[in-house]
Amino acid sequence: MPDQSPCWHHLILSTYGSWLYGDPRGFRTRHHREHVDGDYKNPPPQGLYVERARRSRESLKCAPVCVPDCLRPVVGEALRDRLQQLGAFVLCMSVGGQHLHILAKLPFGKAREWSGIAKRHAWFVLRDRVWKGKLWAKRGKALRVSSRGHQVNVYRYILGHAQEGAWVWKWSRPSSGEP
Repeated sequence: MPDQSPCWHHLILSTYGSWLYGDPRGFRTRHHREHVDGDYKNPPPQGLYVERARRSRESLKCAPVCVPDCLRPVVGEALRDRLQQLGAFVLCMSVGGQHLHILAKLPFGKAREWSGIAKRHAWFVLRDRVWKGKLWAKRGKALRVSSRGHQVNVYRYILGHAQEGAWVWKWSRPSSGEP
Protein backbone atom coordinates (compact mmCIF):
# COMPACT_ATOMS: atom_id res chain seq x y z
CA MET A 1 0.00 0.00 0.00
CA PRO A 2 1.46 3.42 -0.96
CA ASP A 3 2.27 6.04 1.64
CA GLN A 4 -0.96 7.91 2.49
CA SER A 5 0.65 11.04 3.96
CA PRO A 6 0.45 14.40 2.18
CA CYS A 7 2.76 14.63 -0.81
CA TRP A 8 3.81 17.13 -3.45
CA HIS A 9 1.98 17.23 -6.76
CA HIS A 10 2.49 19.10 -10.01
CA LEU A 11 -1.05 19.96 -11.10
CA ILE A 12 -1.51 20.79 -14.78
CA LEU A 13 -4.86 22.26 -15.79
CA SER A 14 -5.94 23.31 -19.27
CA THR A 15 -8.64 25.51 -20.69
CA TYR A 16 -11.35 24.25 -23.01
CA GLY A 17 -10.08 23.42 -26.50
CA SER A 18 -6.42 24.08 -25.71
CA TRP A 19 -5.05 20.64 -26.60
CA LEU A 20 -6.94 18.79 -29.34
CA TYR A 21 -6.39 15.55 -31.19
CA GLY A 22 -4.33 16.35 -34.25
CA ASP A 23 -2.64 19.35 -32.62
CA PRO A 24 0.47 20.27 -34.62
CA ARG A 25 2.44 20.55 -31.32
CA GLY A 26 1.83 16.84 -30.78
CA PHE A 27 -0.90 15.05 -28.84
CA ARG A 28 -1.79 11.80 -27.12
CA THR A 29 -4.88 9.69 -27.37
CA ARG A 30 -6.56 8.82 -24.10
CA HIS A 31 -4.67 6.09 -22.26
CA HIS A 32 -2.27 6.05 -25.24
CA ARG A 33 -4.62 3.71 -27.10
CA GLU A 34 -3.09 4.76 -30.40
CA HIS A 35 0.56 5.45 -31.14
CA VAL A 36 1.06 9.05 -32.28
CA ASP A 37 4.35 10.26 -33.71
CA GLY A 38 5.87 13.24 -31.93
CA ASP A 39 5.14 15.24 -28.79
CA TYR A 40 5.47 18.85 -27.69
CA LYS A 41 9.28 18.60 -27.60
CA ASN A 42 9.53 16.83 -30.97
CA PRO A 43 6.37 17.70 -32.94
CA PRO A 44 5.05 15.28 -35.55
CA PRO A 45 5.85 15.95 -39.22
CA GLN A 46 3.97 19.01 -40.47
CA GLY A 47 0.60 18.16 -42.01
CA LEU A 48 0.49 14.57 -40.74
CA TYR A 49 -2.63 15.01 -38.60
CA VAL A 50 -4.36 17.91 -40.39
CA GLU A 51 -7.61 16.03 -40.97
CA ARG A 52 -7.81 14.88 -37.36
CA ALA A 53 -7.17 18.44 -36.14
CA ARG A 54 -9.94 19.77 -38.42
CA ARG A 55 -12.44 17.23 -37.09
CA SER A 56 -11.44 18.06 -33.52
CA ARG A 57 -11.96 21.81 -34.05
CA GLU A 58 -15.33 21.20 -35.71
CA SER A 59 -16.52 19.05 -32.81
CA LEU A 60 -15.98 21.82 -30.25
CA LYS A 61 -19.18 23.27 -28.80
CA CYS A 62 -17.60 26.74 -28.63
CA ALA A 63 -14.33 28.44 -29.51
CA PRO A 64 -11.16 27.40 -27.67
CA VAL A 65 -10.65 29.42 -24.48
CA CYS A 66 -7.68 31.69 -23.83
CA VAL A 67 -7.67 33.45 -20.46
CA PRO A 68 -6.98 37.16 -21.07
CA ASP A 69 -3.97 38.72 -19.32
CA CYS A 70 -6.18 40.85 -17.07
CA LEU A 71 -8.07 37.80 -15.73
CA ARG A 72 -5.09 35.51 -15.09
CA PRO A 73 -4.50 36.84 -11.55
CA VAL A 74 -8.20 36.39 -10.79
CA VAL A 75 -8.12 32.75 -11.92
CA GLY A 76 -4.84 32.07 -10.11
CA GLU A 77 -5.91 33.62 -6.84
CA ALA A 78 -9.26 31.80 -6.91
CA LEU A 79 -7.57 28.43 -7.52
CA ARG A 80 -4.91 29.07 -4.88
CA ASP A 81 -7.39 30.27 -2.26
CA ARG A 82 -9.74 27.32 -2.78
CA LEU A 83 -6.93 24.75 -2.63
CA GLN A 84 -5.68 26.36 0.58
CA GLN A 85 -9.20 26.32 2.05
CA LEU A 86 -9.31 22.59 1.33
CA GLY A 87 -6.03 22.12 3.21
CA ALA A 88 -3.37 22.14 0.48
CA PHE A 89 -0.10 24.00 0.79
CA VAL A 90 0.40 25.83 -2.52
CA LEU A 91 4.06 26.65 -3.12
CA CYS A 92 3.86 28.28 -6.56
CA MET A 93 1.67 28.54 -9.63
CA SER A 94 1.51 30.01 -13.10
CA VAL A 95 -1.55 30.94 -15.13
CA GLY A 96 -1.03 31.29 -18.87
CA GLY A 97 -3.60 31.75 -21.57
CA GLN A 98 -4.41 28.05 -21.90
CA HIS A 99 -2.43 26.16 -19.26
CA LEU A 100 -2.02 26.41 -15.50
CA HIS A 101 0.65 24.79 -13.38
CA ILE A 102 0.50 24.42 -9.62
CA LEU A 103 3.01 22.92 -7.20
CA ALA A 104 1.11 21.94 -4.07
CA LYS A 105 1.32 19.56 -1.14
CA LEU A 106 -1.95 17.76 -0.55
CA PRO A 107 -3.23 14.47 0.82
CA PHE A 108 -2.51 11.37 -1.21
CA GLY A 109 -5.42 10.55 -3.52
CA LYS A 110 -7.04 14.00 -3.34
CA ALA A 111 -5.28 15.78 -6.24
CA ARG A 112 -7.92 15.13 -8.89
CA GLU A 113 -10.89 15.80 -6.61
CA TRP A 114 -9.45 18.99 -5.14
CA SER A 115 -8.36 20.25 -8.58
CA GLY A 116 -11.94 19.87 -9.78
CA ILE A 117 -13.32 21.73 -6.77
CA ALA A 118 -10.80 24.56 -7.28
CA LYS A 119 -11.55 24.77 -11.02
CA ARG A 120 -15.27 25.04 -10.31
CA HIS A 121 -14.63 27.77 -7.72
CA ALA A 122 -12.47 29.75 -10.19
CA TRP A 123 -15.20 29.50 -12.84
CA PHE A 124 -17.79 30.90 -10.41
CA VAL A 125 -15.46 33.75 -9.43
CA LEU A 126 -14.92 34.62 -13.10
CA ARG A 127 -18.63 34.31 -13.87
CA ASP A 128 -19.42 36.82 -11.13
CA ARG A 129 -17.09 39.29 -12.88
CA VAL A 130 -17.49 38.94 -16.66
CA TRP A 131 -17.13 35.36 -17.86
CA LYS A 132 -19.70 33.55 -19.96
CA GLY A 133 -19.46 30.02 -21.28
CA LYS A 134 -16.92 27.26 -20.87
CA LEU A 135 -13.56 27.72 -19.20
CA TRP A 136 -11.95 24.37 -18.38
CA ALA A 137 -10.97 21.25 -20.25
CA LYS A 138 -11.97 17.99 -18.61
CA ARG A 139 -9.76 16.41 -16.01
CA GLY A 140 -6.22 17.70 -15.82
CA LYS A 141 -3.02 16.06 -14.76
CA ALA A 142 -1.75 15.48 -11.26
CA LEU A 143 1.83 14.26 -11.32
CA ARG A 144 3.18 13.12 -7.98
CA VAL A 145 6.58 14.66 -7.27
CA SER A 146 9.02 11.84 -6.72
CA SER A 147 12.02 13.53 -5.07
CA ARG A 148 13.45 16.82 -3.84
CA GLY A 149 15.28 17.27 -7.15
CA HIS A 150 12.04 16.72 -9.03
CA GLN A 151 10.31 19.29 -6.80
CA VAL A 152 13.02 21.89 -7.49
CA ASN A 153 12.76 21.24 -11.24
CA VAL A 154 8.97 21.66 -11.18
CA TYR A 155 9.32 24.85 -9.11
CA ARG A 156 11.76 26.37 -11.61
CA TYR A 157 9.66 25.20 -14.55
CA ILE A 158 6.53 26.88 -13.16
CA LEU A 159 8.29 30.16 -12.33
CA GLY A 160 9.86 30.11 -15.81
CA HIS A 161 6.42 30.63 -17.34
CA ALA A 162 6.68 34.32 -16.43
CA GLN A 163 8.95 34.70 -19.49
CA GLU A 164 6.03 33.50 -21.64
CA GLY A 165 3.64 36.11 -20.25
CA ALA A 166 1.99 33.96 -17.60
CA TRP A 167 0.86 35.35 -14.27
CA VAL A 168 3.12 33.74 -11.67
CA TRP A 169 2.70 33.52 -7.92
CA LYS A 170 5.01 31.97 -5.33
CA TRP A 171 4.64 31.48 -1.63
CA SER A 172 6.73 33.67 0.62
CA ARG A 173 7.22 33.46 4.35
CA PRO A 174 4.87 35.84 6.17
CA SER A 175 6.75 38.76 7.67
CA SER A 176 6.97 38.85 11.45
CA GLY A 177 6.22 42.58 11.56
CA GLU A 178 9.66 43.38 12.99
CA PRO A 179 12.06 45.72 11.13
